[in-house]
Amino acid sequence: MTMTANQASVVDAGEFTVRRTITIAAPIEKVWAAITEAEHIARWFGQTAVLDEVAVGAGGVFSFEGYGAFPVLIEELDPPRMIAYRWSNDDARGTQPAEVDPDHSTVFRFTLEALDGGTRLTVVETGFDTTSDPAFNMESHRQGWDSELDELAAYVEGGS
Repeated sequence: MTMTANQASVVDAGEFTVRRTITIAAPIEKVWAAITEAEHIARWFGQTAVLDEVAVGAGGVFSFEGYGAFPVLIEELDPPRMIAYRWSNDDARGTQPAEVDPDHSTVFRFTLEALDGGTRLTVVETGFDTTSDPAFNMESHRQGWDSELDELAAYVEGGS
């Protein structure tokens, strides 16, 4: 199967957001599993993923080699259309807290839409104005979403 070509992430400095929309040649249920089930998340997003459960208020940890472990909380959930994770991922600071700090964190929201032959996935990460260096962090996360969502598409389209 051929990988779908997708546009890069976009920073909105005025709104302190990073956004990317991609099309994945896989059904919405398969994409939903890849963004909500720890065993799938670990295959495309970092090296390890642990989630207590998939429910509002549930916690977990996503770990990335060279960056550390990031505590996450599920903030919103509307299966299989939307999930929002809050994390204290402040790349400019260089260290991560042991728990999510609601006053200094960002939220990344995945929204899925079924299409003929696939799924449209949009991620919007908000809250960079609460981080130590909003411009640095937005650019870092823009680059991150480009590579991570490309990995997601390859993973899901690859038949896993």
